[in-house]
Amino acid sequence: MIDYSIYKGIIVPAVTPLTASFQIDEPAVGRLFQSFYAHQISPFILGTTGESASLSAAVKLQYLEAAAKHKQTGTVLYAGISSNVLEESLAFAAQCATHQVDAVAATLPSYYALTPAQMHQYFRSLADASPLPVIVYNIPATTHMSIPLEVIDALSHHPNIVATKDSERSEERLQQSLALWKDRTDFGHFLGWAAQSANALLGGSRGLIPSTGNLMPGIYSRMLQAVHNNDVTTAQAMQVQSDVYGQLYQGGKTLGESLWALKRLMQHKGICAATVMPPLQPMSDAEAATLIQEFEALKQTA
Repeated sequence: MIDYSIYKGIIVPAVTPLTASFQIDEPAVGRLFQSFYAHQISPFILGTTGESASLSAAVKLQYLEAAAKHKQTGTVLYAGISSNVLEESLAFAAQCATHQVDAVAATLPSYYALTPAQMHQYFRSLADASPLPVIVYNIPATTHMSIPLEVIDALSHHPNIVATKDSERSEERLQQSLALWKDRTDFGHFLGWAAQSANALLGGSRGLIPSTGNLMPGIYSRMLQAVHNNDVTTAQAMQVQSDVYGQLYQGGKTLGESLWALKRLMQHKGICAATVMPPLQPMSDAEAATLIQEFEALKQTA
């Protein structure tokens, strides 16, 4: 019997801490998880922010093992299982099930353009065979497809599909999603579009999945608490901070460049190294220096 009530709140799509030899930096995973738990945040490993598309099966397993080691009792752990091969996703879901993961998230396979019927069948096949509850992850920026809300709504009644994470940047879609699911107890909506975080929570979203939470987790725990307290002013103030820190490492950069910038700032904070997995590459020392200077200036004004 699935306990749907545990899937809620702030879930941060964790970066993947790497050594210089591109292996999992297990002590850094511990520091990262500790920063999440200090703010009542759940980790989501091996997603887009975690560079999962660039990681080998062996490195993914290393991360699973490190995550299981550092998972605190009573917390919820999420993991991405996205792949263009259904059998690979299911095989990794099985590994997740033996490493203390509580739910898995999957995007669409992204090589072939899929019809809505094919999207629906793919997630049904995944959920039918997955040993763990499934989160339907919509991210057109990387899959180049948008999962229609009608498809997600049909999937929402599958007993092994517990939520959707939506990173599509559409205010209309957000409002339609909240209208469909905000009152559901057996299916949750999570927003992966940081710019609308406060509005989503105030509108009834189950939670947020913000990459900036790797760097500034307190922003989102304070935002969530403010919404619970009906404190719209503080929630919106936290949204402003989210926007500012997000712009710091994302503005003017590709997604891959922004992941290096995020890791470089986390290195500055002493959490993990800035190493990114090829094909991603570090930017210049001058760009790193400017990034850190701007971060320190922001901290003085926040």
